[in-house]
Amino acid sequence: MDAHEVNRMRATLGFFVADVFASVPRKDQRAKGDCYLRGLMLDGRRKSIQAMASRLADGNEQNLQQFVNQSTWDPVPVQRRICERMLPLVAPEAWVIDDVSVPKDGQMSVAVAPQYCGALGKRANCQVAVSVHAASDTASCPLQWRLFLPEDWAFDRDRRARTRIPTEVTHREKWRLALDMLDTLAEWGMKAPAVVADAAYGTNAHLRAALQERRLAYVLAIRADVTAYPFDTKPEAPARKGTVGCWPQPRYRHRAPSVAALVAGLERTDFTTLTWRQGSRGELRSRFAAVRVRPAGKAVERPIRATASAEQGWWDGVLPDCWLLTEWPEDAEAPTEYWLSNLPADTPITDLVALAKVRWRIEHDYRELKHGLGLDHFEGRSWPGWHHHITLVTAAHAFLTEQRLAPKVPGPASPSTKSSTPSRTL
Repeated sequence: MDAHEVNRMRATLGFFVADVFASVPRKDQRAKGDCYLRGLMLDGRRKSIQAMASRLADGNEQNLQQFVNQSTWDPVPVQRRICERMLPLVAPEAWVIDDVSVPKDGQMSVAVAPQYCGALGKRANCQVAVSVHAASDTASCPLQWRLFLPEDWAFDRDRRARTRIPTEVTHREKWRLALDMLDTLAEWGMKAPAVVADAAYGTNAHLRAALQERRLAYVLAIRADVTAYPFDTKPEAPARKGTVGCWPQPRYRHRAPSVAALVAGLERTDFTTLTWRQGSRGELRSRFAAVRVRPAGKAVERPIRATASAEQGWWDGVLPDCWLLTEWPEDAEAPTEYWLSNLPADTPITDLVALAKVRWRIEHDYRELKHGLGLDHFEGRSWPGWHHHITLVTAAHAFLTEQRLAPKVPGPASPSTKSSTPSRTL
């Protein structure tokens, strides 16, 4: 946006800031929030505080540095109010779990470490943030962020003290951070209509089990080597030897094949050509098949066996079934994508495909957040500073999304909401 466009929207932005930053106690802090948002939205390749202050008529670098890096305002109520405004507007079909990496030099920026960096496509020094987005086919918005703290940082007292990491924050796997965010949103009265994620998350059986335990529907991408039994495969109990001891419990007698091997046994007629959306170059079409399978593996079996033993002392050995969705493009030699879903057995394949493909909207989020709004331009090093910056970037994205979807959306008087679209309860 150029300066003229920003000035034209100053009144609307003022109402937005007054509502979203109502929890920030001081008027001068809210004014700095307004200024920071304008700096993020103004044209300019760099969105560091110094660069933004130089472009703003009322920009004061020292004031903005203090507001982001030293001020103690709590970003959590701001994040909650953004969610309350955006969920009814976006009307999401799903919530998408994803992560984003930001290359960084040195060792003192909070949570930086040598790790896989998606932005560079290789292992590099970077920060990684896990996020949850509300997404429909027409719009999307970030709902929550968690900065991933590598193991090296967990017990490094010096770096933790320098970057002001709270005592209770420790290393947690990315999939656990995703669950933490879903739980936080649930505490706010917000529930996902369905959860979608790429194979880095969907392949994890612990995450799938945790979503099932929370009664959340999911359509999760998986790797081709994930194992599953065909739906009609039954466990068998070996014959009892002798007359003493426990009766043998049923179990599957053969090793479960990979989903790639299962799909290789399907006929060409099992695949249906479907269009899932209109792209910039025409309809996006491919061939899909959906079959019921029983995901296997120790990570799947152990919690089921433990629960059954605790409740009834015996397990019949039958693994839960779910959908295996496969994409096999016409011009490909083999299937290219696989998903598991716990949606009901009568779910149409068109619904499965629509949810599996809704992740494309998140790429729009990241492009605007990174290249347009300076998500990865933060030059501070502290934990509070990072969370202040990411909250302000999310607020700027929310404001622009509101203008695109509903230019006349009310300001402070807009009603809060505690829920999104009706959830798919299992």
